Amino acid sequence: MRIGIISDIHDNIWALADVLAGLQDCEALLCLGDLCAPFTITAIAEGFRGPVHLVWGNNDGDKLLISRNANKAGNVTLHGEFAELEFDGRSVALTHYPHIARALAAGEQYDLVCYGHNHERNATWMGRTLLLNPGEVMGRLGVRSYAGYDTRRGDAEIRTL
Repeated sequence: MRIGIISDIHDNIWALADVLAGLQDCEALLCLGDLCAPFTITAIAEGFRGPVHLVWGNNDGDKLLISRNANKAGNVTLHGEFAELEFDGRSVALTHYPHIARALAAGEQYDLVCYGHNHERNATWMGRTLLLNPGEVMGRLGVRSYAGYDTRRGDAEIRTL
């Protein structure tokens, strides 16, 4: 199974559309926060056909309306600040924050720990755990990026636009 991973969209729905087009081979999508406006979750839900799992970031403005839009979409699960998921026997943890992600990865309880927040794409092995930041969809730092994770192989690839 392939899983798409995105973070830090900051309402750039034009870049988001390009990223979602690159994730059509994925069966699930992990979103690590900083959507900003409620219309962004609608764009994600409409642009990705599979299940979407979302954790909050520090720039998710109107959480009530984002939640309403997610519920209307039918394919979005809001997990709050943290999520634990399993795909094909692989344990996955989601957070927006690097310091929490590093602590989770250091414990080696998960196969994959994903985070965002600092807009810096990175994939680092900490023992048996892959610590992954897909970078930013927004492109504020000049490079738009996202990641794909393969549950069979247990590895990830960061793609840039």
